[in-house]
Amino acid sequence: MNEIGTRPVIGITLDSEEAGGYSKFPWYALRQNYASSVVAAGGLPMVLPHEAELVDLYLERIDGLIVTGGAFDVDPLLYGSDDRHPSVSLKQKRTAFEWAILQGALRRDVPVLGICGGMQLLNVVLGGTLLQHIPDSVPNCLAHEQPNPRDQAGHEVSVVAESLLDRLVGRRTMSVNSAHHQAADRIGEGVLVSGRAPDGVVEAIEHGGYRFCLGVEWHPEFLIDEGDARILAGLVRAAQR
Repeated sequence: MNEIGTRPVIGITLDSEEAGGYSKFPWYALRQNYASSVVAAGGLPMVLPHEAELVDLYLERIDGLIVTGGAFDVDPLLYGSDDRHPSVSLKQKRTAFEWAILQGALRRDVPVLGICGGMQLLNVVLGGTLLQHIPDSVPNCLAHEQPNPRDQAGHEVSVVAESLLDRLVGRRTMSVNSAHHQAADRIGEGVLVSGRAPDGVVEAIEHGGYRFCLGVEWHPEFLIDEGDARILAGLVRAAQR
């Protein structure tokens, strides 16, 4: 058990924005439901500012890690592509920090959950590549940037039998929200695709070589499907020491 108490500490990566809007100076952001869903699952959330030199200190204090999503993309150079789709936008400091803490968490076998862009980064860190713009790569694709509100389901996901995701959610189909224009393309070595959308787009990945290593393209923190709470509860259970 960690020294803080019975709740394992779950580190949550922040989004960042330049000056303007909320503040005249650069600022961090995190939707409240990232934290409240961790609390509901039995964890103690701790937000992680983008200070790469503090990664080892963060990892000494957290028991699990959530890499969150955001309106930006992984630099294609990180997965060996010199081409960049016009839709791609970058947050280099955030990505450098999340890359470092994700690699460090995997080395230490700290339980990891990648959400949306966090799943995409997880696939790249594990050696995979990304589709830079789903509509240009998947004929007749679904609206993965769903037009309806994010707290409603946008499509279904088929769950692979006997996968970690299947064991967590206890169902073979989930109703999920969808807020991404990129997706996993080539899958990293040892990575299992454990969920797909009806159009074939990869919606969940996992790696059995770690205590808990899961990525999902949707946002389980909205708790739309019964399986969403089970995913977060599974992360918290794995993080208990």
